[in-house]
Amino acid sequence: MAFAYLKLLHFRFPKYPSPLRLLSTYAASSNHWSPPSSNQYPPRQHQTSPPANQWATPHQQRSNPHQTNNWAPPQHIRSPPPNQYPPRQPQHNQWAPPHPPPVAAPPPPTPADLAALAQDGRVKEAIELLSQGVQAQDPRVFFSLVSSCTDPKTLDDLKKVHDFFLRSPFRGDLQINNKFLDLYAKLNSMTDARRTFDHMPHRDLESWHLMINGYSINGQGDEGLQLYEQMRNYGIAPNSQTFSLVLSACASAEAVEEGFIHFESMSKNYGITPQIEHYIGIIEVLGKSGHLNEALEYIENLPFEPSVEIWEALKTVAHNQGDIDMEDWLDSILQNPTKTLAPKPKRRLGLNNLDHKNKLYLYKLPPKPTKKPTKEQVYVPDTRYVLHDIDQEAKEQALLYHSERLAIAYGLISTPARTPLRIIKNLRICGDCHNAIKIMSRIVGRELIVRDNKRFHHFKDGKCSCGDYW
Repeated sequence: MAFAYLKLLHFRFPKYPSPLRLLSTYAASSNHWSPPSSNQYPPRQHQTSPPANQWATPHQQRSNPHQTNNWAPPQHIRSPPPNQYPPRQPQHNQWAPPHPPPVAAPPPPTPADLAALAQDGRVKEAIELLSQGVQAQDPRVFFSLVSSCTDPKTLDDLKKVHDFFLRSPFRGDLQINNKFLDLYAKLNSMTDARRTFDHMPHRDLESWHLMINGYSINGQGDEGLQLYEQMRNYGIAPNSQTFSLVLSACASAEAVEEGFIHFESMSKNYGITPQIEHYIGIIEVLGKSGHLNEALEYIENLPFEPSVEIWEALKTVAHNQGDIDMEDWLDSILQNPTKTLAPKPKRRLGLNNLDHKNKLYLYKLPPKPTKKPTKEQVYVPDTRYVLHDIDQEAKEQALLYHSERLAIAYGLISTPARTPLRIIKNLRICGDCHNAIKIMSRIVGRELIVRDNKRFHHFKDGKCSCGDYW
């Protein structure tokens, strides 16, 4: 079979020698061949037991110690040599810049940091620490934060501080709550002030004073008078300062009769002697209601010699009412206080008589209506407030670009609906803008609060809290 295979190889590859030649060559070279001796290969041992299980576990091998592992690796096979080349160490780049040391994490903020920020008036940073969970350890921290929110732009910060204050253990502090009332009133946010006042656990007379005064300076004298009646119902006795604030509320609400009633109740019901500030309050009540002649007559009948403060109060209301003649006359009195001047003649109602057919007909101005007739509000530009020498059409166009109108227009498109809009103006608002904003408040159904250099104007439902007097 092998020989046939060799012949096939020779037939397939003829260039190789034939198989017969190879066999003859091999036989000639091995003439001295002898069979192997008997001891060259040791006799095979007869196994008396079955071969050991090479895959047996150590426990199985220990259980049968007579079994041997016939499949162990031969002794002449060497194990692989150890790695004579150690791992390559990373080379250091001597030209690389040195690595900066790791920056240590800043320590967590502490209540001492919060107190320092409050002392420095850094309200926004203090609010950030409060939002991170830092607790104030002293009520003076909140008092300092509230005292720093005096600018109208910080109203939102004041509300955030108030929220954290209500979560603190000092939320019942009377002094801090009164400070919130004071600043809410000065920042023309009487809604927040009233909410704070209603939820205060304790109130004192100062709390009532702050609320009545807040309503007065914001042109809401009627609410201030209602709050005074509520104070009386609670059995809280008013003092001299209370009546000064009540008279200021009467002036804001143009409540002349009610002002005189409260003035008389001072000495009659509470035994309080009126002081000069109370007489000035009555003059303001008469003057802001347009009764300048009655205010002058009231001064002439005072039980004491009018002081400079009395004349200055009357001059202020005359200036606000636009009575130039009385203002000039009062200037002469203030410049010469020792000189006795004749009182200003009273203005009389214009009368006209017509003699016709032996009859005398009297014509006079109609009495002032008790209730103004309601009519639709239509905006008509009042070009008297444009002092430039331009034509009528250009004046009407110039009125449209007054800053308060632009601010309101931007506020209406960038703030949520039905929310109050606050405008701050550094000059006195003109009469044309005042009329236009009244119409705006009625159309959009929002409260428009404008602060000029004279007072607050709360425009709502087509009306202003100043009563068209500013």
